[in-house]
Amino acid sequence: MLNIFKQWYTRKFSDPNAITLLMLTIGLAAALYFFGTYIIPVMVALIIAYLLDWPVSKLMQFGTSRVVSSSIVMLLFSGLVVSIVVGIMPVLWQQLSNFVQDVPSMLEKGRVYLLALPKDYPELVNPDQVKVIMSNVEGHIVTIGQTVLSTSLNSLKDLVAWLVYLILVPLLVFFMLKDKQVLVAGFEQFIPNERKLISQVWQEMNQQIMNYIRGKIFEILIVGSTTFITFTILDLRYAALLGTLVGFSVLIPFVGAALVTIPVALVALFQFGVGSEFWYVIIAYGVIQALDGNLLVPILFSEAVDLHPVYIIVAVLFFGGLWGFWGVFFAIPLASLVRALLNAWSLSSHEKAASA
Repeated sequence: MLNIFKQWYTRKFSDPNAITLLMLTIGLAAALYFFGTYIIPVMVALIIAYLLDWPVSKLMQFGTSRVVSSSIVMLLFSGLVVSIVVGIMPVLWQQLSNFVQDVPSMLEKGRVYLLALPKDYPELVNPDQVKVIMSNVEGHIVTIGQTVLSTSLNSLKDLVAWLVYLILVPLLVFFMLKDKQVLVAGFEQFIPNERKLISQVWQEMNQQIMNYIRGKIFEILIVGSTTFITFTILDLRYAALLGTLVGFSVLIPFVGAALVTIPVALVALFQFGVGSEFWYVIIAYGVIQALDGNLLVPILFSEAVDLHPVYIIVAVLFFGGLWGFWGVFFAIPLASLVRALLNAWSLSSHEKAASA
């Protein structure tokens, strides 16, 4: 057994480049695991700077300096974010408030519907089952209310921290864009010279990550806006709120669409009942999801790495459990990174064996 492990270790890690890649991977993973919650603003700033580096590079091709290009891009990006917050957030907040106010009437309609089930379907439902269902629903509502209240109190405590982030993150993004070469050169000083595999993994992942992030942002905007317009035409309540939920549901492959189906169906059911309008909403929602999965995703992610659905779901669960929203958002690129690391080590061992 010891000889088998020794042979495996010699085959995989006899190359100094493989050792460098392994140590860098372990170091970054340990830093994110132990200090991830403390450096969230830095990670968010790094992600934003990575996305904005492309327009900065394009502006520099017209002869502008990096400082000027970074300033222009930051001003445009900040203006876009402020416009979205000012234009959309009040509408979402108003619809969320209306939804909370309508919850008691929805629950009353649901109670009346449940009480009518034993009369309409006596062979399938009895009054005792309805009582059990109603008691369970009431218990869940109380639990949800307590959770929302505690979350609101915690949010008040974190308000100062969020205000600090709103100041620090834009500053970090600007300096990361402006001083990119200096920061990269400083980071490279800590990496050994044997970095062939690191460069190989970075070249493999760089374009894929950029394509994924850009494609996912476009997918959120297209799916969310299309859903909002469709629900508005169908006169469904909370169209903006539901459109936002449907748009962000694409962040969770396979599971997100199924989860968002529940609030969409419930709102349509309580508003229209089981009638033609209800089925129009459900059919329209199903068409949007079908077009997203079979048309939009292949177009936007044509250059993305093809991963098995099992690997994607495991990656969403694992990285989402570690880092929440950002873990879910980057689950597929992180899974692709893991595969690229494994491929790099395998290639290194094959080249070592061939040279021997």
